[in-house]
Amino acid sequence: MSSRFTEQETETYYDSEDAIYRSFWDEDGSVHWGVFDESTGDDFLKACANLNEMMVSKGRIDSSSKVLDLGCGNGTTAIWLSENQDCHVTGVDLSGVRVQNAQEKMAILEQTAQEKLAFEKASATELPFAEGTFSHLWSQAVIYHVPDKESALNEAYRVLEKGGIMVFDDLIKPQPNISPAAKEFVYDRLLYDTPYSFESYQDALESIGFTIVEAHDLSPHLKNSYLRLSERTPMDAGNHAEHYAWLSNAYRETAKAVDNQEMGWGLFVCQK
Repeated sequence: MSSRFTEQETETYYDSEDAIYRSFWDEDGSVHWGVFDESTGDDFLKACANLNEMMVSKGRIDSSSKVLDLGCGNGTTAIWLSENQDCHVTGVDLSGVRVQNAQEKMAILEQTAQEKLAFEKASATELPFAEGTFSHLWSQAVIYHVPDKESALNEAYRVLEKGGIMVFDDLIKPQPNISPAAKEFVYDRLLYDTPYSFESYQDALESIGFTIVEAHDLSPHLKNSYLRLSERTPMDAGNHAEHYAWLSNAYRETAKAVDNQEMGWGLFVCQK
C-alpha cells in the first residue's frame, strides 16, 4: 500500500527543517523518540540514548557487525554506533542535506574511525547494495515516511545476509478512525500514513520472510516524548515564534492522538 505522500515531499521537508529540529530536539541533529525509565526520568535526550542502548542490546550488535543505518539523518547515531560497538556502519538517507552533514561529521574523525563509516544518499525502496551485504539493519523513526513501505521492507530483507537482524522502530496506526485534529497535527504534519497496526506490522514482516524475535508496543513512551518536546520548544524564537508556538501545540495534540489510539509506536526485532 502506498501513502498519499511522495518521497520528494519527504526529501524537501527534511532538507528544509534541519535547523528547526536542531534548535530543541538535539543540537547534534539526531531526530527520534525516547524510552523513559527510572534512569532517565523525564529527560528527553537521556530517553533517546536509552532507546539506542536498547536497540544495540536487542539487535545483538558487536564489533563483527556490518550495519546499514536506514534513514541515518545527520549521521549522529551511526557515528555513535560505530564508535561504541567498534563496528562498520553505512548510513543512507533520502535527504541530501543531511547526508552532507553526516559526511562532514565523519571527515573530522580520526582516520581509523572514518574507515568504519560511509554515508550516501539513497531511497529505502531502492538500496544500492548487493543481496546479503549487511549483518544488521538499523532504523529509527524512518519507515513511516516511506510511501511504499512494503518495498522498503523487501529491500531491507534483500540486503541482509541469511540470519541477519533488522532492529527498528516505526509509527503504527492502532485503529483506522482518525480525527480531524490527528490528521492535521500528526499525519499531515509528519507526511505520514501507514496501513499497519502493531499486530499487522508483524504479519507484514513475516509475509516477507522475517522471523519476529521481539516486538514491543512503545506507545506510552511516544506520548511522553511529545509532551517533553512540547516543553522543550522555544517560546522566545524571534521571527520563528509563531511556527514554534504552532509546533508546541502540535506536539501536545500528538500526545492526545496516542491516548486516543490514533497513532502508536512499535519496536521490532526480526531475523532473515
